[in-house]
Amino acid sequence: MSGSLSIVIPAYNEAVRLGKTLRTVVDYLRENWAESELILVDDGSADDTAVLARKTFEDSGSVRTSVISYKSNLGKGRAVRLGLLAARGAVVLFSDADLSTPITEAPKLVDPILKGECDVTFGSRALDRSLIGVHQSWRREQGGRVFNMAVRLATGLPFWDTQCGFKAFNMTVCRPLVEAATVDRFGFDVELLYVSYLAGLRLREIPVRWDHYEGSKISLASDSLRMLSEVGLIRQQARRGLYDNAIKAVQQIKS
Repeated sequence: MSGSLSIVIPAYNEAVRLGKTLRTVVDYLRENWAESELILVDDGSADDTAVLARKTFEDSGSVRTSVISYKSNLGKGRAVRLGLLAARGAVVLFSDADLSTPITEAPKLVDPILKGECDVTFGSRALDRSLIGVHQSWRREQGGRVFNMAVRLATGLPFWDTQCGFKAFNMTVCRPLVEAATVDRFGFDVELLYVSYLAGLRLREIPVRWDHYEGSKISLASDSLRMLSEVGLIRQQARRGLYDNAIKAVQQIKS
């Protein structure tokens, strides 16, 4: 495919399954993208996540690879932002380390950006639930629906799934927004989409294949409450004008 693509994978204590994930992504990029990059961001893992990634990358062929690693666990949001800002592709996609959305779904998100139709695209489990192979527990699915309804009410975002770990960005226009973002934990998805929406960017929610894999880092009780509080924080920061300069920068780029 034409156009350069960077894929960012945030990881925290993922040594058990990361080798298979990275080989799958490298093979996909090598076969489908003439100019591509894969960045693994090790978010302060206590296991051999970074070591395993570097070893796997020794045989990446034409795919440019790198590992960003640091000692403290700063949060998935911070890891994703560091990867997005370090990437060199025209389009940057981040994916969860478990590949719950198969990497072969990438063209659904990347092509609309390369064609100039969208600035931000993101995978959705809500628009076509027939694409879900292995479901989460009923309790987790209902919790996700309640959270997304709360997000819609609090932000006005007209989307049904903000939390699927499969999102792509045109970094030429999105970079100021990523630089201005502040949420380091699991509410970071909402922040990136909300500021993109406020900036008038073209967002598209796209149904993707998805399977639940055991090993989630999210606690349904404590993390759900934290995510809701982060949504409130995002609203407050927007009202205080925290994102205004970044939004103006984006609008200048687009004009």
